[in-house]
Amino acid sequence: MPFERQYFVYLLTNWNHKVIYVGVTNNLIRRVYEHKKKLIEGFTKKYNVSKLVYYEETNDVVAAISREKEIKKWRREKKDNLVICSNPNWQDLSSEWFSDPPEKISPCRSK
Repeated sequence: MPFERQYFVYLLTNWNHKVIYVGVTNNLIRRVYEHKKKLIEGFTKKYNVSKLVYYEETNDVVAAISREKEIKKWRREKKDNLVICSNPNWQDLSSEWFSDPPEKISPCRSK
């Protein structure tokens, strides 16, 4: 059985949901950890954006990148509705992921 890659399109927000960030990655747990620990310079570090509120999974990298670009072009209201449909309380979907040290977390944890 060939190894199948996973790709994720994800939305992060800050504590008061004023800022939305759309990203794509092949390792959602690692990437969210990097955002939470502010390991990457840029928008999410500057605006304290680290709360995972939505994600989609696909095996097609081209589809993932296309979807990220599509969502980035949306107005804020449409992005909010995407989150509300699956996560109406805007809970941090990664809140329990980091109870163990990051080196012990499986890189393939599913939704």
